[in-house]
Amino acid sequence: MKALDIITLVILIIGGLNWGLIGLFDFNLVGAIFGGDRSMLSRVIYTIVGLSAIYQAFAWKAMVRRWSYDEARRAGY
Repeated sequence: MKALDIITLVILIIGGLNWGLIGLFDFNLVGAIFGGDRSMLSRVIYTIVGLSAIYQAFAWKAMVRRWSYDEARRAGY
């Protein structure tokens, strides 16, 4: 599960950077790489970013417990 936590976090960071580029420079990096805003591949990427956000939102408490438990265990508590 920790791997999924990290993967979804990285996807959200990439999605956030893309939105920052759109807001600041009117440049859509995902659209530029994958063939435009409306291409099927771009839509798949946008869907993956959205699903990552949903996962992070609903699994937040479990992630905090999961990561806190491992840190406490490493510290010897």
